[in-house]
Amino acid sequence: MATASPTRPPVFNLPNQLTAARLALAVVLFVLITDQSWVWCVVVFAAAAGTDYLDGYFARKQGLFSTLGRVFDPLVDKVLICGAYIFLLPEKGAGLLPWIVTVVVARELIITGLRSFLENKGITFGADWLGKVKMGLQCAALFGIFVALEVQGAEGPEWVERFFVGVRDGLIYFMVAATALSGLQYLWRAALLLKVEREG
Repeated sequence: MATASPTRPPVFNLPNQLTAARLALAVVLFVLITDQSWVWCVVVFAAAAGTDYLDGYFARKQGLFSTLGRVFDPLVDKVLICGAYIFLLPEKGAGLLPWIVTVVVARELIITGLRSFLENKGITFGADWLGKVKMGLQCAALFGIFVALEVQGAEGPEWVERFFVGVRDGLIYFMVAATALSGLQYLWRAALLLKVEREG
């Protein structure tokens, strides 16, 4: 009697649908940044960050891993984060400078390209703890920027604005440091992996 072959999970499964929703939310976020709707920026960015957690949760819980998801998920993360910093750069109250945004975008592009190169050679090159810290700080800095921009446009005690601007600046520079260190660590790891492959 013939046995039925195992069915593959659909490519556009729930985790990938959540990732696609995050891409749509990224576009909405960019429009809101342009419109300077800072409270809504916080809401939409929080929703986008939530989909990032949920797609990984459902992928692990239901075993719904796919090649599309492995590529699509980090790519959408890069669009969301890099796009948000690029759109915020013209805002004088955002506390961003061109070199800061360049560090963020360059790190993401270089490491994404490097990961693709290594995995095409069959070398696993996933995220580590510093990469996750970097991602957390990039998100925290964006929240800090949105809140500081909203406070700067509102009436209230001057110390409130100074407080949130100080928090924003601290988060931005911690984020930049983590982004740069994470990028250097990934480059070092890649060099070691390539050396092992050559010697093997």
